[in-house]
Amino acid sequence: MSGAIRWLPWRWLLRRAARSQGFLDPLAVMARLRRFGQPAEVAEPIELLRAGMIFHARGLVNTRVIQHNLDWVWPWWIEQQFDPASPAFLPRAFSITHVNLTHRNWTAVGRPDCAALPIVDPRGLVTPLDDGWSLDAWVLGEDGSALYPARAASADQQLRHGDDDLSVVTRLAEAGLGLTSEAWLAREADRPVLYCRYQADADQPARLAISLRPYNPEGISFVHGLEQTPVDGGLRWQVDRGEGPPATLELDERPQGTLSSDYHGGDVALALDQMPHGQSAAPDAPQQQDCETGLVTAAALYAIEPGVARTVTLRIPLSREAAQSTPQGWAAVDAAAAQLQLPDARYQALYRSAVRTLAMHSVEDIYPGPYTYRRFWFRDAAFIINSLLQAGLVARAEKALAAFPTRQTRATGYFHSQEGEWDSNGQALWILERFHALTGRWPSTSAGRDWHTVVRRGAEWIARKRLDADSDRPEAGLLPAGFSAEHLGPNDYYYWDDEWAVAGLRAAARLMDAEADAPAARWMRAEAENLAQCIDRAQANDARRLGAALLPASPLRRMDAGAIGSVVGGYPLQQRPANDAALLATVDYLLAAHRVGGGFFQEMIHAGINAYLTLHLAQILMRAGDDRGLALIEAVADLASPTGQWPEAIHPHTRGGCMGDGQHVWAAAEWVSVMRNAFCREEDRGLVLGAGVLPRWLAAGETLSFGPTPTVYGAVSVTITPESGGCQVEWRIDGGDPAWITVALPGHAPVALAGEARATRVEAVA
Repeated sequence: MSGAIRWLPWRWLLRRAARSQGFLDPLAVMARLRRFGQPAEVAEPIELLRAGMIFHARGLVNTRVIQHNLDWVWPWWIEQQFDPASPAFLPRAFSITHVNLTHRNWTAVGRPDCAALPIVDPRGLVTPLDDGWSLDAWVLGEDGSALYPARAASADQQLRHGDDDLSVVTRLAEAGLGLTSEAWLAREADRPVLYCRYQADADQPARLAISLRPYNPEGISFVHGLEQTPVDGGLRWQVDRGEGPPATLELDERPQGTLSSDYHGGDVALALDQMPHGQSAAPDAPQQQDCETGLVTAAALYAIEPGVARTVTLRIPLSREAAQSTPQGWAAVDAAAAQLQLPDARYQALYRSAVRTLAMHSVEDIYPGPYTYRRFWFRDAAFIINSLLQAGLVARAEKALAAFPTRQTRATGYFHSQEGEWDSNGQALWILERFHALTGRWPSTSAGRDWHTVVRRGAEWIARKRLDADSDRPEAGLLPAGFSAEHLGPNDYYYWDDEWAVAGLRAAARLMDAEADAPAARWMRAEAENLAQCIDRAQANDARRLGAALLPASPLRRMDAGAIGSVVGGYPLQQRPANDAALLATVDYLLAAHRVGGGFFQEMIHAGINAYLTLHLAQILMRAGDDRGLALIEAVADLASPTGQWPEAIHPHTRGGCMGDGQHVWAAAEWVSVMRNAFCREEDRGLVLGAGVLPRWLAAGETLSFGPTPTVYGAVSVTITPESGGCQVEWRIDGGDPAWITVALPGHAPVALAGEARATRVEAVA
């Protein structure tokens, strides 16, 4: 049968079927699309195609539901995106799908010992389950006034860090009506439990409505059934999504009334708006609401007396499987992490939020986000694990690395997270060696493969994958054309991939040195240097064709925003000297041509300001002693959300997320890295101290410190004390001495010292 299918004329049948119905020939269209990129064995990773289809499938549902029901109460992003008076307004016209492109912002309320990641949007909308329905709360005045958070002109939201908890608090007030909501994740026995507390007040008789909503920050999320059951003193809702077991929601107090509706009855908010106070059904008996369309809405109503706050708490037990067997609270994470002390409360909070973001997203695996990007990529993992190490969270980094062998194909040695991406092997080898260099040992692994074999096969894959180096083509000797999920453009011979490959081969050679396998180490170094020479040859050709020493995205590209990938040799790989002319000229180009709102604007796919790529440029400038890097750090701080998060890309006008996950963990990782490197950076057998310390911190006259942070010389702690006319800088190294130490505070004369030094004074430059 399979042989018969193979010989059927599928291409002819597909073309004939399409043309008979008046459609374009799909095969011809695909062939033309491929011509925009270089020939590649994988046009686009199937994983990305699958994710894109799911994303736009929901967008198609959104199109069918939202624009025809704009009298519903929708989440904030929809209220803004569909409001012609809002700067976030998007015309719909011929758009096939309606997706969130203006306010992709949310904050996870997780724990360091639970994989569950409930999210809260900027107006307090809580989504308890992955890609599930949401909960909202409204205050409805007797005179017809209403406080709907998604329609409120403003909101005050913050991420509250307790000693052993983390919560998102959202406050709103309009027309004499007030609402404060708080969401947090607790651990009870062997399972995580989400709590939401709502406190409402009014200057008139009013009602607090706690509402079940069949949507989330991406759009519609179906609710097919709701079963309501009175319990002692409270009320239980069983919510059925139509897939998997129903979720349970428990209100701690019996409401005065409840109301529910299906799609054809319209949003429950419409009925509440038209219903006089006191006319909702009393929830004294079980009730059931079903909706074949999957758009059940419901509300529990609580009376509010004028001037008297009303508080209601609900509880949602989550999956037991989400909890780790060994409980760990926030206090343990905070104590284990490198400590940052600054006279700057905003930066302190951003650092603490970033560390906790890393911890929440490294429980069962490394995730770049709590929602859209709740999956694994080697690319993100390399940066995130590096920041975990720099923050001193070594056990979490080790746990993630221990799973790497399970993702390496036995047949080829390819570190696979997505097909057709050629950077993963270099990234996996680089971060593995980074762990070994900082700890002096291999990560533990239960994968049944020894690390020596894993490393060797990973390096061999790179060598086999390279193109013929003897060709006269510009890309000779490089890795083949591939799709870059860094969104550098269509399939091409990206220097991003090649720089990572060189770094991976060199890292593998150092690991083989540690294993006393001299022949393997020699071969890997030779392969790395050969690839590096091919890169140099291609980039020399680039300089001739471009008329300047610049680093385009590939040997066949003009200068464009994709060149951001080619600066990876400066940061984090440090394969180029700090003062490399082509590297710094490329940074100059990117800042001149692609800087918007103070940060780097990635035109490829993102179409937004990118926080983590802006920090890459800041790190390169910091290495070069260029104070423009400090301005980029300040710009990224200003781009953070009120809860201290960065979406993957930021809309230049709304300052909301316009691409990817609304809480991007790679961005948080880069914030940890830039704070660490501001105080202590490893560089060519030495340490550079204080190069990223902001002058305004020193001007405050208070002590600054960071550490302990792991380095190849041992754990380092740095303390900077401003004094009259300069600063006293002290450091501790729990290990060996580097070859040299340079103290390079901005605005002060640099001081070069021997590696055994532990303190110095630096003088301010007039």
